[in-house]
Amino acid sequence: MLLGIDHLVIAVSDPDEAVALLQDRLGLAPGGGGRHERLGTFNRLVWLGDSYLELIGVFDADLAADSWVGAPTLGKLEAGGGLATWAIATDAIETDAARLRDAGSDLGQPIPGSRTRPDGRVVRWSLAAAPTLAPDGPPFLIEHDTSGAEWTPVEREERAMGPTRLNRLELVVDDVDRTSRAFLRTVGLRFRPSLAGGGARDADVGPQRLRLRPRRGGSPMATIAVSIAGGDPAEVELLGCRWVVGR
Repeated sequence: MLLGIDHLVIAVSDPDEAVALLQDRLGLAPGGGGRHERLGTFNRLVWLGDSYLELIGVFDADLAADSWVGAPTLGKLEAGGGLATWAIATDAIETDAARLRDAGSDLGQPIPGSRTRPDGRVVRWSLAAAPTLAPDGPPFLIEHDTSGAEWTPVEREERAMGPTRLNRLELVVDDVDRTSRAFLRTVGLRFRPSLAGGGARDADVGPQRLRLRPRRGGSPMATIAVSIAGGDPAEVELLGCRWVVGR
């Protein structure tokens, strides 16, 4: 079953500097991170409840260019950084990916992945992605290994008690109709007219909301809306994204 937005992959030149900036400007506490040795990328995380931000950089451009996450990361870094792609969490990736492929999705077969943390613990997952990933395109699916680091019941319970949550992701797209059809075909998301108006459409992704907005000039910047208990409301542009922070 599709559970919600798992994480947002944000391409940055220096993940350590990026998490420090988010902490200083928005009050988002930095988490851990590690290296994808076979993908040419490395990251730092910012947890938002059971969702998270993945601030991702490149340590080997040749490896990254041939990897599923490195390619969209490099493409976004060439444009100055920002949202490169994102993921929806599932607790049954084999079943969900097969069901979507039977309905016409171009998701690939689930493949395993891992990341080694500085403390030596290994994070493991399986993912299913379309051949091409992009910031304004459909996401990939991911299922985390609950026996590995970061996704044990104890660690998830600790995160559930944290003050931050991811509420909404807004994507600016050239054609809302075409994009909504692509999302429906690839990951089964159904959109409705948004109360935000202006030709926007919304879809529910578990407890979060995905919004598609038509491009009307200016930067094709993604908007990330989060809440921080006891925090101060803010609206800023950082790391190639627009951030809306509420309580």
